[in-house]
Amino acid sequence: MQIKFEQFVTASMLGSQDAPPRSNGELLFQSDWESRAFGIAIALSKKGHYEWEDFRQELIAAIAEWEASHYLDDPNWDYYQRWLLALERLVLELNLIDTQELETRTQQLLER
Repeated sequence: MQIKFEQFVTASMLGSQDAPPRSNGELLFQSDWESRAFGIAIALSKKGHYEWEDFRQELIAAIAEWEASHYLDDPNWDYYQRWLLALERLVLELNLIDTQELETRTQQLLER
């Protein structure tokens, strides 16, 4: 039996500190950009640009940074902001995109 990569990814994170938010077992996204960032990270790994575990470790580090500088009940906590930070760091580190192109594309999305 084969498991879809996407199912593997989300199942591998269940119960861990980097697990995405869920509601009734389903992934929970508050806005479109969150689901896009989620999908981009999975798609890049699925296409072989990086190992999924490399992304997870970057996400864990981004979460740990937040926790080290904020109270655990800080209402400004945003899981997908950490996800996005991990994704940005990894794609820049691997030269999948350069800083200027990332900034340009981000600005274009914000202007929509």
